[in-house]
Amino acid sequence: MDKVMSMRVFSAVAKNDSFSAAAKKLSISKAMASKHVQNLESSLGVRLFNRTTRKLNLTDVGSAYYDKVDAILTDIDETELAISQLNSEPRGTLKIMAPPSFGAFHLSRALSVYLRKYPDVSTVIELSNRIPDLVEDGIDLAFYLGELDDSSFVARKIASTRHVICASPYYLKQNGTPQTPDDLAKHNCMIYAPRTVHNEWDFINNNVKIKVKISGDIQCNNGDALRIAAIQGCGIAQLPTYMVGLDIQSGRLNALLEEYEPDKLPIYAIYNHRKYLSAKIQTFIEFMYELYQPEAYWNEWA
Repeated sequence: MDKVMSMRVFSAVAKNDSFSAAAKKLSISKAMASKHVQNLESSLGVRLFNRTTRKLNLTDVGSAYYDKVDAILTDIDETELAISQLNSEPRGTLKIMAPPSFGAFHLSRALSVYLRKYPDVSTVIELSNRIPDLVEDGIDLAFYLGELDDSSFVARKIASTRHVICASPYYLKQNGTPQTPDDLAKHNCMIYAPRTVHNEWDFINNNVKIKVKISGDIQCNNGDALRIAAIQGCGIAQLPTYMVGLDIQSGRLNALLEEYEPDKLPIYAIYNHRKYLSAKIQTFIEFMYELYQPEAYWNEWA
């Protein structure tokens, strides 16, 4: 039997001078209350109560034991309250992993607001495109772009992104604006090496997925580098809106072929456990979710 529960039953019986009253207070049966006390007496090898048909009194040993138990239960209750209060207020170090571009463009911006709101929280940020082992890496929370293959993660969708074809006004002035995906064959299309397979870009035409061959003189494994190259007028790029949305809003880049864009991709916050999340994790997930509702700011432009 649970020793602490047995102590609680014993204490309640002693305070109420009654098994029935103690059982009612603790929402257990009278028989179960009696069993808890008998378990203590058997474990200690002493009698804790003098029982008669009309009266229930502590023995001398029972009285001494009651004083000790009362102090122990008070310590337990105070400790549990302190831990509960500690977890109810966001505090401590929050370890976050995010893709480099998302971290640089958006996570850092969000953190500046969150940390002002919760000054007892500090952060350690790791920017990486790899999928983390949250336990092994000691990560509290990670952001992942795209559909999740690993069902072991607990995940919450916080926003979405989409891949947009874009180029600078200068490039389009010099080379013309493509009107259909097939027109890209006449343009310098910069290739994002990790994502682009067989030098093809994906589109949707009349609800049908199509692939279009592209070519160009720049191939790179870093989206940020392609973004800068696009702004500088080097060619046309296909990049996620979280990376180039603000550039399109400002006019540094123009969005192209939007009617042919592929479906949106989710952005997830992933973490280890759904239950007993610390306040720092709970509040940060909720903060990020609310920040990007009803639509993430990088997805909207005139």
